[in-house]
Amino acid sequence: MDLVLASTSPRRKELLAQIGFGRPEFSFTQVAPDIDETVQQGEAPRDYVRRLAAEKAQAGLALCADMSQPAVLGSDTIVVLENQILGKPQDVADAKQTLSELSGRTHTVMTAVALTYKAGESDSILKTSVRLVETQVRFCALSTADIEAYVASKEPMDKAGSYGIQGLGGCFVAAIEGSYSGVVGLPLVETRELLAEIGFI
Repeated sequence: MDLVLASTSPRRKELLAQIGFGRPEFSFTQVAPDIDETVQQGEAPRDYVRRLAAEKAQAGLALCADMSQPAVLGSDTIVVLENQILGKPQDVADAKQTLSELSGRTHTVMTAVALTYKAGESDSILKTSVRLVETQVRFCALSTADIEAYVASKEPMDKAGSYGIQGLGGCFVAAIEGSYSGVVGLPLVETRELLAEIGFI
């Protein structure tokens, strides 16, 4: 069986590699699926993040035609504040606004991980399993200077919720309740469970 990560994120690559405990026989390749990430009308955040993880895994599988037994992991992470999805910032002003909203408050980070593989002799039979992890993250109060300095670092510009907990943004995190690796982008316990289900680990 060939393990494939349907993401080019260096953070997810590092996390998935941890699951192998450094063993050389634990290896995987990466593909870059391209899907429409538009939120559907009336779609709840939990349903949205589950759907995107599954669609990324399924789109990734379509890029593995040269493999006999691909098992493809897709993952998606969103930041939710008062049931509103805070995506990646559109520009500097948007990043500053998002960080101002998160200041001194608790928000939810939802990460879904999906595993898609061929279940049976026929290539047309696909199975997709999805796990959803929710983590509560509390920010300390941020000053205008804090926000200005952080946005100037450019770190927030490609991050959901305009921050990265594993980087400079970790300075703002007063507490978390849940999965740290889930906030980074790939929940390790749940990913291991999915791989164990198909006998990969």
